[in-house]
Amino acid sequence: MKSVWGISIAVVAFLSIISCEDLIPSAPAADQLLDGTVEGLSPEQNRQFLLGDAAFNNQIFTAETGLGSVFVASSCGSCHAGDGKGHPFTTLTRFGQIDETGNKFLDRGGPQLQHRALSGFIPERIPDGATSSQFMPPINTGLGFIELVSDEDILAMADPDDLDGDGISGVPNWNKIPHYAIPFENAISQNGKYICRFGKKGSVYNLLQQTANAYNQDIGITSEFEPYDVYSHLEIGPEISTQIVNDVVFYLKTLKAPIQRSKDNDEVLEGKNLFVQIGCEKCHKQTLQAGHSPIDALSNKAFHPYTDLLLHDMGSGLDDGYTEGSAKTYEWRTPPLWGLGLAPNSQGGNYFLMHDGRAQSIEDAILLHGGEGHSSRDRFNELTSDENESIIQFLKSL
Repeated sequence: MKSVWGISIAVVAFLSIISCEDLIPSAPAADQLLDGTVEGLSPEQNRQFLLGDAAFNNQIFTAETGLGSVFVASSCGSCHAGDGKGHPFTTLTRFGQIDETGNKFLDRGGPQLQHRALSGFIPERIPDGATSSQFMPPINTGLGFIELVSDEDILAMADPDDLDGDGISGVPNWNKIPHYAIPFENAISQNGKYICRFGKKGSVYNLLQQTANAYNQDIGITSEFEPYDVYSHLEIGPEISTQIVNDVVFYLKTLKAPIQRSKDNDEVLEGKNLFVQIGCEKCHKQTLQAGHSPIDALSNKAFHPYTDLLLHDMGSGLDDGYTEGSAKTYEWRTPPLWGLGLAPNSQGGNYFLMHDGRAQSIEDAILLHGGEGHSSRDRFNELTSDENESIIQFLKSL
């Protein structure tokens, strides 16, 4: 008995000299996470960020709180783990529109397939005659900066007639916007349509539209902004408060931009130079400029998303026969590349890239570039294996 007590006392004595810091795992470095606020928020803004964070990541809807009757997911965070890219299990299916004349299947469940249903209800099916495409949920970070890029700057990057002869002819997506999506200051319109920037096809105007539409189309939740039930198509009362929607919008606006890792590494620097040399930066623009915002932490900041927010012809191999807004079926918005290296964190340790996740590596994604991207793809193929690896390491650093 004495020997047992002696051992116990020795263990307690040993543990007593170990600090709590030695027992608790250290927090991941900021550049390993997509979650977190932009720098410079006020205490009140931080409070609203946390409210939006809780609603986005913790609120799980049930039949009693408005879920469905048909739906895709029961929460926002289930499609954006850690604010990262989605997984094939969370892929969204959009259907119905083949050209800029609009979606002819809105009265039959379009534009999004709700493939799950509450007990007693039947999940949707893609109607006969409708084309469709699968969309992988994107990362959420840095969106507030993207929202603030001016229409003037977006148009300045466009070259619809390829006047410079470089084979790149990006165009904006002109689309009608819902009544609640108030046009930005100095917005440019064309025949009642506005320049949009969010979504795989760049067809969504701002983060309020994106958020209200996601609650409605993904979860089946009505709001002041989107009051129509996705199952009955009838206008019903809000199932979520306007304050919560606004908190989530603020959360998405003020999520930090991804932080590049190993940016001074020699291989990463070589890869960046090669990325520019083979023409990738012509569409994946490194630096954009945010305009004025009442949120000082976002206002008039330069940022580095690696996108031009324009639509580009990506070739027949990426033509799914479905589109949104003014985009052609073979046109896709240049996706921001920031956060690319952290994609496996939310994708089960793997990569599922391009609009539908068909590319299972960064190299696969490069090789799928056709249309306006074929020249850069071909130049990539002409590089040595070491040079290719430098480009991939650069992209993984973003």
